[in-house]
Amino acid sequence: MTNYELLIAQVQGLLEEKNKIAALSNVTACINQNMDTINWVGFYFIDNDELILGPFQGKVACTHLKIGKGVCGTAVATKQTQLIPNVHTFAGHIACDSASESELVIPIFLNDQVIAVLDIDSPILERFTLQDASCFEAICKKISEAYSIHNWK
Repeated sequence: MTNYELLIAQVQGLLEEKNKIAALSNVTACINQNMDTINWVGFYFIDNDELILGPFQGKVACTHLKIGKGVCGTAVATKQTQLIPNVHTFAGHIACDSASESELVIPIFLNDQVIAVLDIDSPILERFTLQDASCFEAICKKISEAYSIHNWK
């Protein structure tokens, strides 16, 4: 079972790094090490009206995703967390890893605009809970704060 308070504190410490890629690479490693039964965790950044793959842990992934398509694109378009218990029932799901069964995607905001998403996949159906979503929303808020503090682009 994940200690959410400890995970959030660890991520907060990692976000003291001024380089965005270094910080977020370590954030993905921290999440990967602390969460059980996940098979992929990473970031997608908005760039020229599409999502572009950023730091991640897991198998080779899709590099370009359209906004409004798939779970990640839907999180951007709706500006809402997507907690998907069974990806096979999500219309338009994009399967980068065929082993993924459930997914959690949280938008990251800067000045009320979505700038990126945190995407977490699991090979287990119904892996993610509302408690997981709440924890990762708090983590994404800290990432938003780091964008402002470090003036990340």
